[in-house]
Amino acid sequence: MTGCPTFGRLGRALCLPFRQSAFVAGTLLVLAGPAPAAVSTVETGAERLHRLLLRSEAVALENGEGVERDPERAAKLYCDAARLGDAESQFNLGWMYANGRGVERSDSTAAYFFHAAAEQGLEQAVRMLATVGGPPNYTPDCMREPEPPRAVAPPNPRAPAAPAVPPIAAPPDIAALVKKVAPHYGLAPQLVLAFIQAESNFDIVALSPKNAKGLMQLIPDTAARFNVRKPYDPEQNVRGGMAYLRWLLAYYRGDVTLVAAAYNAGEGTVNRYRGVPPYAETRAYVRRILAGFGQAVHPFDRAAADPAPLAR
Repeated sequence: MTGCPTFGRLGRALCLPFRQSAFVAGTLLVLAGPAPAAVSTVETGAERLHRLLLRSEAVALENGEGVERDPERAAKLYCDAARLGDAESQFNLGWMYANGRGVERSDSTAAYFFHAAAEQGLEQAVRMLATVGGPPNYTPDCMREPEPPRAVAPPNPRAPAAPAVPPIAAPPDIAALVKKVAPHYGLAPQLVLAFIQAESNFDIVALSPKNAKGLMQLIPDTAARFNVRKPYDPEQNVRGGMAYLRWLLAYYRGDVTLVAAAYNAGEGTVNRYRGVPPYAETRAYVRRILAGFGQAVHPFDRAAADPAPLAR
């Protein structure tokens, strides 16, 4: 494995800027300020601070900074933070596995963590992908979250159950449109409004850096897939988004957590990680949808899609 030839503080600072305790202090200053405004990335400062504290303790244990060096404990803490979507911890753990630094060397496990970090935009991880190759088709044990028991959603709904949360405060015209159209797709209006709120905050001309457009932020491929020709037309956009939600609900057999994760990160990513991917944005997005809808399951139309591999 090639990379930084030394692990001294200066050498590591030049090669791996995210693997420094100095980064912790800088990040704490950022966390002390106001959170940046965002629509789909909704995460509290407390959540970011929790990941940061896990990572800072892991850095200290990995390098023996003020404590006795304990790479095994460091790897566990890095993995705890990585599971919560901390890209720097994912990179650091990938580095440990790629170099056999306190853990058994494994290029495939390193590839898992480098890919997770790269997919969140960490440039150092992107550069490492050429060395470790493609992502493995398995999930490391420490990244598996215990699944809470979930109720099974009934198939082929006639009337979705009313949500157990307050109605979402949507603009009256959008709320009326959703209420009119949602029954045609077998969807609870509250679920649809939760997605619209998270995606565009009810802005009919919203445009994301990834070219997602309109109320339900349809990317061009999704718009074409569900026959949306005018993504800024509110009714076309909402119908396309609802068609996609109906398909996802059937594909994941009514599991709203997986549906939300797939809407944000793509069903291919959810299937590859066999659940919610370890991205901070996606995890925050899923929490927002669940909070807005108030239920973890939704009735689905079994005929709309065959089940996903992890839903069988």
